[in-house]
Amino acid sequence: VTHRAAITDKKGAARLMIAVEAYDRPVVRAAMQIMAYCFPRPGECRLAQWDEIDFEERIWTVPASRTKMRREHKIPLSRQAFAVFERLHKLTAPEGVLCFPGARIKRPISENTICVALRTMGFTMDEMSAHGFRALASTLLHEKSDFSSEAIERALGHTDANAIRRAYARGAHWDERVSMMQWWADYLDGLKDGALEKAAAG
Repeated sequence: VTHRAAITDKKGAARLMIAVEAYDRPVVRAAMQIMAYCFPRPGECRLAQWDEIDFEERIWTVPASRTKMRREHKIPLSRQAFAVFERLHKLTAPEGVLCFPGARIKRPISENTICVALRTMGFTMDEMSAHGFRALASTLLHEKSDFSSEAIERALGHTDANAIRRAYARGAHWDERVSMMQWWADYLDGLKDGALEKAAAG
């Protein structure tokens, strides 16, 4: 088991979201915001393509070829995540198929890009990693929300080994996941805004 550093507390989450919003590279900032709001695996995020984003239904479909479980993974987009993709689309869609292109337009941001950004923002290797966005979501959703563990696990792209239960979970938890993703985005924004207000008040 490889330890992946992760912030898993409210205060740390607020500090992280403030730092991400202030990061000065638009594509990398957007990638970190999507990691925070949608908590995909890092590879699922950096390799995302525009034809995976359904702007009508507000769903991001990660193809089976790019998921750890080799099963298609649909992610309902919160208002915040959708807004990130809308802004990013104007910036990168005219250049090609990748949502998060690197300096070379034909290639995505590298595996290390988000980690480098985190270090630049002052988060140490022992404090936060790209994969840590998933641990942050898993921890606080389980601790602070009333959503079912099954829905949270489905949102994380974890699947039940039992085919019948897996088929049931795919349909039964979708509406709950839609609500959960909006709750989570609102929760993160609330932590960020609360910390900024507190800082402004002195």
